[in-house]
Amino acid sequence: MSANEGAPVPQEEDGPGLLIHAAGPLEPDTLAGIPRSTANARAALKPGAAIEVVVQGPGVRLLASDSPASEAITHVRQLDVEILACANSLRSAGLEAEDLTTGIDTVPAAVAHLAERQWQGWAYVRP
Repeated sequence: MSANEGAPVPQEEDGPGLLIHAAGPLEPDTLAGIPRSTANARAALKPGAAIEVVVQGPGVRLLASDSPASEAITHVRQLDVEILACANSLRSAGLEAEDLTTGIDTVPAAVAHLAERQWQGWAYVRP
């Protein structure tokens, strides 16, 4: 488990941010579209706006350190985007937090995290 699992992810002091939800059986090409979306959002939103990508379901396998999507993940992280994996989905996929690409944190349940962020006023996008 990551050091942040179970702990609330810090929220930007300037207010709510953008939450991108990637769910289901993702293909590497699908995950590759997320960096384009995050890069476009980063360029258009105010500087320092918080952006999170939450991955839920079988697609968490693409977050593993040996994934063909590692380069895309690294690119997203360089844009100051937080990538979070659902711990429930990791367990279902037979993975642990230690199997993830460096810099990816976990949330106990993606659905609860999504609800909390929406209650905090975050914008929700599903690519």
